[in-house]
Amino acid sequence: MKQVTHADLAFLGARVEAMHPGAPPADAVAVRGGQIIAVGAVRDVRELIGPATEVIELSGETLLPGFQDAHIHPIEGGLLADRCDLHPLADATAYLAAVERYAAAHPERPWVEGSGWSLSAFPRGEPGRELLDRIVPDRPAMLESNDGHVAWVNTRALELAGVTASTAEPADGRIARDEHGAPTGTLVDGAIDLVARHLPPPTHKDLLGGLRAAQQQLHALGITAWQDAHVEPANLAVYREAASSGWLTARVVAALWWDRERGLEQIEEFEEQRSEGAVGRLRADSVKLMLDGILESRTAFLNDPYTGTGDAGVPFIDPDLLHRAVVELDRRGFQAHFHAIGDGAIRLALDAIESARTRNGPGDRRHHISHLELIHPDDIPRFAALDAVANIQPFWAVDDDQMQELRIPSLGPDRAGWQFSFGSLARSGARLAAGSDWTVTTANPLLEIEVAVHRVPPDDRDAAPFLPDECLSLDEALAAFTIGSAWVNHLDRDTGSIEVGKLADLVILDRDLREADAGPIGEATVRGTWVEGERVF
Repeated sequence: MKQVTHADLAFLGARVEAMHPGAPPADAVAVRGGQIIAVGAVRDVRELIGPATEVIELSGETLLPGFQDAHIHPIEGGLLADRCDLHPLADATAYLAAVERYAAAHPERPWVEGSGWSLSAFPRGEPGRELLDRIVPDRPAMLESNDGHVAWVNTRALELAGVTASTAEPADGRIARDEHGAPTGTLVDGAIDLVARHLPPPTHKDLLGGLRAAQQQLHALGITAWQDAHVEPANLAVYREAASSGWLTARVVAALWWDRERGLEQIEEFEEQRSEGAVGRLRADSVKLMLDGILESRTAFLNDPYTGTGDAGVPFIDPDLLHRAVVELDRRGFQAHFHAIGDGAIRLALDAIESARTRNGPGDRRHHISHLELIHPDDIPRFAALDAVANIQPFWAVDDDQMQELRIPSLGPDRAGWQFSFGSLARSGARLAAGSDWTVTTANPLLEIEVAVHRVPPDDRDAAPFLPDECLSLDEALAAFTIGSAWVNHLDRDTGSIEVGKLADLVILDRDLREADAGPIGEATVRGTWVEGERVF
């Protein structure tokens, strides 16, 4: 008699989105020992059910591989629960009321810290210090914008940091000033550190709590793996402890932070951190290189000047140093993870990847470029040619106040049409991965996928799509958040698709996304999340 190996876990009656080409239709999956042992019809999987099998009976809901976020800041997201969170709010009045409530509720704290305000809520995206002074006159306050590239500070913070009319501009940022040169209370990119270096650093315990809170939130959104896009030694120590003690259930790639004030000597430190960071589900073999700022503040690096100016921004890393760094990182087996928003920065990243390919030959580093907000059309085919991964953050690809008031006027009509060229990248054969950049925007991959497919804000679904030729199909968007991000994370051999032999990192949604009456993609919710067959949400 044939011996039947019973499953530990079986999903019956699902719409299985296998996320690998040529997969036949399936409505059932069986799991044993953390691995997928069968994908097929309910009648076949039923044969694997034994007395100890946990059976999940479904009626057409979507079963997907666990979502993977290829560019996210989880620890910062977890910490935000204990700071002044402005993300849910819409205007300056609401921001100020929230800051006032927070300051009153925490009189013992030496600083008022928070983030989440929108640049479009203030003229030129530059709030003044006098607004904060009225409600926090007695201690320093610093609140970062929702994109993390601009800080709003009060007078006390500027005084504490010694920022005055005579303070020199940093090479990679800007101090907003009045007609007399005095700082007005807005700091852009590299200028943020003038004040931020005086903040009391979070303790190891604080960071551990932030990671715990973030992991819980992300598993509830169906996310089973991510790449943390800014990991310094204190954060890596937290990940190591979580992985060593067994409570890091997510798969994590730590992108080690390239210090723009230093040079190639830091690569030796990355070697040590990579060795120390190989624990459990944690790896530390990516390096984050931040090449420019953002379009709204005109710190993104462009090929040609912003409209009406002679200024095109500057690269945050010297191009010659960048080429040498990427060649050396590639030679040593590190992945380069670039922040590049302007077309000049994107071209610089592609050129650096090309240098590494030329010097070192082909490899499997899977270098990726994040954000990609303004791509010159000539550079789109280079992604596939260089096998450079396009790491997209779809939630920003909409026509909103920030687009109309800050971005399009800075770019002009021609370049405004080059924004968020996701469809063009896909048609060119580029490999797509996707991330949220949480806490900049929502961590919810379903909302991100909805915007990638429709290019309208989820809170204004009747709006006209922004550059509709750049929409992705549902298949393309789902793949970017599953097998595409698994590929960039070097996790694709074991995760990212539903196939026999792969690990059972899975998520169930509350509906079939392809049904005509399913409703908006972003309104779907996660019913359950599993990592290696163990339920984590």
